[in-house]
Amino acid sequence: MEPAVALIIFVLWIVIPVLHVITAANGGAWLPPKGSGCPFGPRVGWLVIVVMLGLIGWLLFIRSRKVLAN
Repeated sequence: MEPAVALIIFVLWIVIPVLHVITAANGGAWLPPKGSGCPFGPRVGWLVIVVMLGLIGWLLFIRSRKVLAN
């Protein structure tokens, strides 16, 4: 595989979705809710999902934001 193709795939699969999750206005809080047993907030969880699943995780994030908006 050519390096340029690999870079394009990496940017489309990981970088753009992660930047969208980081900058989304309705992406959730960075800190966990009070009384939560988890040390991470919802946005950190979405970042993990997007990094692990790539575009599929990003589509899940977008879908969950649209469901919450309705």
